[in-house]
Amino acid sequence: MSLLSGVMAIGRWLNDICMWRNPVTTCLVHILFVILVCYPELILPTTFLYLFFIGIWNYRFRPRQPPHMDAKLSHADRAHPDELDEEFDTFPTSRPPDLVRIRYDRLRSVAGRIQTVAGDLATQGERLQAILSWRDPRATAIFLNFSLIWAIILYVTPFQVVAILLGIYMLRHPRFRSRMPSVPFNFFKRLPAKSDMLL
Repeated sequence: MSLLSGVMAIGRWLNDICMWRNPVTTCLVHILFVILVCYPELILPTTFLYLFFIGIWNYRFRPRQPPHMDAKLSHADRAHPDELDEEFDTFPTSRPPDLVRIRYDRLRSVAGRIQTVAGDLATQGERLQAILSWRDPRATAIFLNFSLIWAIILYVTPFQVVAILLGIYMLRHPRFRSRMPSVPFNFFKRLPAKSDMLL
């Protein structure tokens, strides 16, 4: 969670910009976006300058002592006595069968949750594959027509115009947003997956 906290913070910041929580910041992001689209050669220097400023900002919070073992990082301070007993148990186990069965049930429930998450990820991948596989002929035909139209539009329209229009659409004011799911998201969620064929 600590590793992904920066990504989640950027996501929350982008969501705040799209929802116009701070209009001044949102207007500045609009201006920066248009500048970067019109002058794409500034994207990499701006990114590295931003990384430089983040490093300078974090200098104040640098560690003062050398790194050491952190009991909170491994949640050792919140370990259940049964978990500690399981760690220090001999092999083969010296505990009664009922206790071992409880431990395996707990492990099976964790594995079941992991399997559910892996299945959800596989379902999304199967939906991506279904776009061009003609498993749903109407969905594939709609996607192919959409791709052809966008290919023609992108060939005749300068990239900067498309990028600016797309960015301004993404940053539009909440007054112009709908609470309903977007059409592409709805289309994607309705694509067939192999989970539909399970008994």
